[in-house]
Amino acid sequence: MNKQEYVKANKQWLADKAKEDGVKPLPKGIYYKVLKSGNPNGKRPTPRSIVTAHYTGKTIDGKTFDTSIGGVASAFRLSDLIEGWIIAMQQMVVGDKWEIYLPAEMGYGKYSQPGIPGGSTLIFEIELVDIA
Repeated sequence: MNKQEYVKANKQWLADKAKEDGVKPLPKGIYYKVLKSGNPNGKRPTPRSIVTAHYTGKTIDGKTFDTSIGGVASAFRLSDLIEGWIIAMQQMVVGDKWEIYLPAEMGYGKYSQPGIPGGSTLIFEIELVDIA
């Protein structure tokens, strides 16, 4: 599959995923599915928050490129992460576990990363553990 076909396949995968039951939209072409809900009245992070989360990142072919599972939950300043995480995590509360689907533009765009070809739609399972 050449680069253009790969990008097209990723966009089609996301369009198909968006039509599935339980998949909800967020701004900028991001979609998510709730796997587990935290306290609906709980605190939500802001871009300046330090968030602690367990996560697994995959490409649409199911290949895992990064995970914190089996280790300690990772802590990050939300504003330091990719745009898709910043947008999605501000909608989450502690205890939420979501699967988020990011168009390439909300992830790494046309640039390749280790295990992630440029133009990849990204799938993350994220559990928000804490907000500092």
